[in-house]
Amino acid sequence: MSELPKTFDPGAIEARWYPYWEEKGLFRPERGDAEPFTIVIPPPNVTGSLHIGHALDNTLQDILVRHARLQGKDALWVVGMDHAGIATQMVVERNLESQGVRRTDIGREAFVEHVWEWKAQSGGQITRQLRRLGASCDWANERFTMDPGFSRAVLKVFVDLYRQGLLYRDKRLVNWDPKFGTAISDLEVETKEVQGKFWHLRYPLEDGSGFIQVATTRPETMLADMAVAVHPEDERYRDLVGRKVRLPITGRLIPIVTDEHADPELGSGAVKITPGHDFNDFEVGKRAGFKAADMLNMLDAAARVMQTQDGLIPDELIGMDRFDARKRVAEMLEEQGLLEKVEDRVIQTPYGDRSGVVIEPWLTDQWYVDAATLAKPAIEAVRSGDIRVVPETWKKTWFNWLENIQPWCVSRQLWWGHQIPAWYDDQGNVFVAETEEEAQREAGNRPLRRDNDVLDTWFSSALWPFATLGWPEQTEALKRHYPNDVLISGFDIIFFWDARMAMQGFQFMGEKPWKTLYLHGLVRDAKGQKMSKSKGNTVDPLGLIEKYGADALRFTLAALESQGRDIKLDEKRIEGYRNFATKLWNAARFCQANGIGASKQIEPPKAELPVNRWIIGETVKTVQALDLAMAEFRFDESANAIYHFVWGSFCDWYLELIKPALQGDGAEETRIVAGWVLDQILVMLHPFMPFITEELWHAMGERPYEIILAKWPMPDARALDPEAGPEIDWLIRLVSGIRAARTELGVPPGAKLPLHVRDADARTVERLQRHEAAIQRLARIETISGDAAPAGGAAQIVVEEATFVLPLEGVIDVAAEKARLEKAMQAAAKERDSLSQRLGNPAFVEKAKPEAVEKARADHAEKAAEAERLQAALARLG
Repeated sequence: MSELPKTFDPGAIEARWYPYWEEKGLFRPERGDAEPFTIVIPPPNVTGSLHIGHALDNTLQDILVRHARLQGKDALWVVGMDHAGIATQMVVERNLESQGVRRTDIGREAFVEHVWEWKAQSGGQITRQLRRLGASCDWANERFTMDPGFSRAVLKVFVDLYRQGLLYRDKRLVNWDPKFGTAISDLEVETKEVQGKFWHLRYPLEDGSGFIQVATTRPETMLADMAVAVHPEDERYRDLVGRKVRLPITGRLIPIVTDEHADPELGSGAVKITPGHDFNDFEVGKRAGFKAADMLNMLDAAARVMQTQDGLIPDELIGMDRFDARKRVAEMLEEQGLLEKVEDRVIQTPYGDRSGVVIEPWLTDQWYVDAATLAKPAIEAVRSGDIRVVPETWKKTWFNWLENIQPWCVSRQLWWGHQIPAWYDDQGNVFVAETEEEAQREAGNRPLRRDNDVLDTWFSSALWPFATLGWPEQTEALKRHYPNDVLISGFDIIFFWDARMAMQGFQFMGEKPWKTLYLHGLVRDAKGQKMSKSKGNTVDPLGLIEKYGADALRFTLAALESQGRDIKLDEKRIEGYRNFATKLWNAARFCQANGIGASKQIEPPKAELPVNRWIIGETVKTVQALDLAMAEFRFDESANAIYHFVWGSFCDWYLELIKPALQGDGAEETRIVAGWVLDQILVMLHPFMPFITEELWHAMGERPYEIILAKWPMPDARALDPEAGPEIDWLIRLVSGIRAARTELGVPPGAKLPLHVRDADARTVERLQRHEAAIQRLARIETISGDAAPAGGAAQIVVEEATFVLPLEGVIDVAAEKARLEKAMQAAAKERDSLSQRLGNPAFVEKAKPEAVEKARADHAEKAAEAERLQAALARLG
């Protein structure tokens, strides 16, 4: 046994134990015959750094992996990084530009070499930060989505999907980033509210007999209008359907069509249709019979006006930036008397999350995956229960999205990423193959050029559950660890990553990628506000680790992780759980000081003393509660079960109750039991607080193995004592009741009071005799008597059939105390009732901000509990 220092220093402990675990290979011990347990990490971007969402996600994963390892399973936590196409290209481009070099100056091959150099020198910062958190990943087999084996899997999937008719080239609208010159995913689009305008335009009918009015937030796009749509049941336009209008500025004749997209209640009820520059209009255009190849495109890749196929845009607008063109088109319409009015309006506008520029719906040729076909087995797997979704409320979202899924655009106009394995001849014929040699064999002697585009990062990461295990090779790891057991994921990537992994898993492995999908919420600030740099309410997990230790942050995140709810992260909670770690540290120091050391057994020891039999039973009940909560992914219930057992049952009660026994005849038994209980605590707590538990595990005595490889406690129900449990529970209720009465009634802490018992049966009398010394010591009681209490004010505590009386005459001013309690109770009740009235008002509950409603509910619960507590204190004085 090595003596613990007086002060708990989490930083020193973390710095010592993590390198030890990793160097000894303890994250992946040899357990070839054991039941496998597998989790894959959501691969962080190679450019990324640890944010609080990562901290939550990886804490939950590490809890599951460490728990499985303690259960003796062959626990594998696959780790690696995503090449993060656009993010990485941005970083390297900026580095080059700071040296006066543009990527176009050096060419693709040289640029990609620069990216690899950057990765070697600066990439992967987040993996070092995950180690600070305590993540016990299989670092020895770290993967990267651009490494040779993974890249081979990506190319094979592309080629196979193409040959199966599930991947094709098509002209459709995409989210186009004009700054980076590439299509981007919906996840990379950030919608912002901006102050804009609503232009009301008048389009002349072809025969000059009148006008039809339309409204738009983007008047420049009228240069590529192809129709005006009205609702089929809108009587105002019944006679105009099928006729044409002549577009101002271009003179193009376009038809008036019917479509339910037009809302008769909105504006004039007529809408301009620009299929090449609006996602809704694209669908309307298809329904109206326009082919994608014929849809007009009036913007180039840099969002400058270019000539349409029909050549009708005036020369003065060609080459103009889209926003300059907006002003000029509005001026030209006003000059022609065709601008009816302009309104100020707040507009929901899409921005590129990295470029910061307005995203353009742009009609372009891209590669698409037939997601609707791939989605069918993923839908059925969740519907049948083959994939378990936790919490189940997310199943509806899963079905809604996958049942209405659109073709998935998988090509990106970047240089960093998996270059698309497609080659073209001079006539535009395409040859898709895993290698250029194979494509050339198919093409014969015709010269070929390779597609310049790369694949969407989500395309490669969708293969993560099986490509990380060696696929397309049929490796032992693949056979043993696919499907994975659990995927821990934020709900915000359920479409972009989770669903696509399910689609590709069924397509290429013929089986689900994981048995359970666990979706957690967002980490918000203490007030429930979403964290953002603009609000200044973000938190740095590494800063929190420096201040409070990794164990405290991990335990906080677990304790706050409640299924289906976002986390409100209050730094006071982290401080509180750091105090919890300190309390455990001090409990271990108490044990050392009293000759209590490491246990030599896993099964519960034999015990005669009621307090020892009780704590053994409480330990077993805690293991049972933990096992049940962990099986149901109730992280908050798991953390709270071990917290209350350690803080309350073990530290506050057991260690206090055994102090006399440690000096008497039961000392040896008590030391054995206390050492065993502390061992069980350290093992149960290890998945949540790995560092302090490993430190205390070794400090308590010689060990044949590290706690990371210890054995999870067995919940032996035979250790539940039907007599000792109720007896010690009775003692705790009595002492707690006396303490509460003393505190609430303002009894001086040092005052020792007599205790009179009334209506006690024989069992209670026996208990009082057995535990007299403990009651006197823990509740500051001078004597315990069955005599009647003296007349005058007194506090009464009822425990089971007996009433315990504390005489208070001469100790406190009973009348003044009654008045104080009455006044405080009325104030609390008044606030409680006021809040109840507000919460009963539907207008408040439905219209107020969610965080305001939640605060009102919390305040109501607090005031209700306060009123109830004060009422109970008054009743005790009765």
